Amino acid sequence: MPRIELTTMEAVIHGTPAATALATEAERLDARRVFIIASGTLCRETVEVEKLSSALGARCAGVFDRMGAHVPRGDVIAATAAARDARADLIVTIGGGSPTDGAKAVALCLGNDVSTVQDIDRLLDGDVAAPSVPQICIPTTLSAGEFSAIAGVTNEATGTKDILRHRGLMPRAVILDAEVARHTPEWLFLSTGVRAIDHCVEGICSQEANVFGDAQALHGLRLLASGLSRVHADAGNMAARQDCLLGAWLSMGPLTSGVPMGASHGIGYVLGAKYGIPHGHTSCLMLPAVMAWNASANAARQALVAEALGDASKPAAQQLDALIAGLGQPRGLLANGVSRSVFPEIAEAALHTPWVPRNPRPITGAEDVMQILDLAA
Repeated sequence: MPRIELTTMEAVIHGTPAATALATEAERLDARRVFIIASGTLCRETVEVEKLSSALGARCAGVFDRMGAHVPRGDVIAATAAARDARADLIVTIGGGSPTDGAKAVALCLGNDVSTVQDIDRLLDGDVAAPSVPQICIPTTLSAGEFSAIAGVTNEATGTKDILRHRGLMPRAVILDAEVARHTPEWLFLSTGVRAIDHCVEGICSQEANVFGDAQALHGLRLLASGLSRVHADAGNMAARQDCLLGAWLSMGPLTSGVPMGASHGIGYVLGAKYGIPHGHTSCLMLPAVMAWNASANAARQALVAEALGDASKPAAQQLDALIAGLGQPRGLLANGVSRSVFPEIAEAALHTPWVPRNPRPITGAEDVMQILDLAA
């Protein structure tokens, strides 16, 4: 039975300075103890966090700026203790994926009386209480994790990343402000933008696509393809940067409505976890190759992508390859430190990811993944 899922997010706010929008939302939610989890770089090298705390005034109960990359459990527990001491009734994040996911984990820890890194194990069995403190996100990158109800947390003891899930992890609101995102390094902004394109493209091309996801992803793809190119040409183009933020939001339409991703996301998981390839770069390396390999199975769907990219007569894979190269982003696994000798290991691991089994062209074994890796080499 076809089923389109909807999220619990209440609002996406754009066109208003982040500090102003946050003060309004805090008042709307009657939040008295607002706890900010911020990017350390934004906190130390810009005035953006200070703008938020000033706009909140007496409502600001504290700032935490030590959430490390990939969200280590130790940092989650430190932030949880600080939020608990602050008696937080609203958590606000400003920055990229680590503060965002870290804050989701903190909210779940607060709701389940978690106070040690070992206690986080209790959050993995699915039978957990809802987060007790709502969250508002101000993102500065384009991976769009702020629009999901999951959080990735790294277990330093095992070196693995655990996924925390709860419907209540969906932030209450997201504030999109290009002026805040202008501080993001160009490589990170552009590469996470390609990650958002990957959300759009694999959502549109899925055999389980739906009209709700299509409508958002197709428009999101147009905004991202144009916006990223304009930002690359002129980093000060705030209208283009805002289009990218809006496109990243729309890119999550398929995922949040129940559409699975495909092999680009699945293989990307392995490249990130085992070989340290940055999140956005995995999509730069894999998406065109996956599209080329899938073309025989979903030509009509790929035609929608090609048209949205601007040329219905040219294969989507070729247009994506040219777009990514034009943005100065990585091309070729071999040129980016992934040796052909590890392709079999990557292929085998990819089979066990959530998305490779849902790829629109069925992947029947490691040899099929090897074909994709050869195309991406």
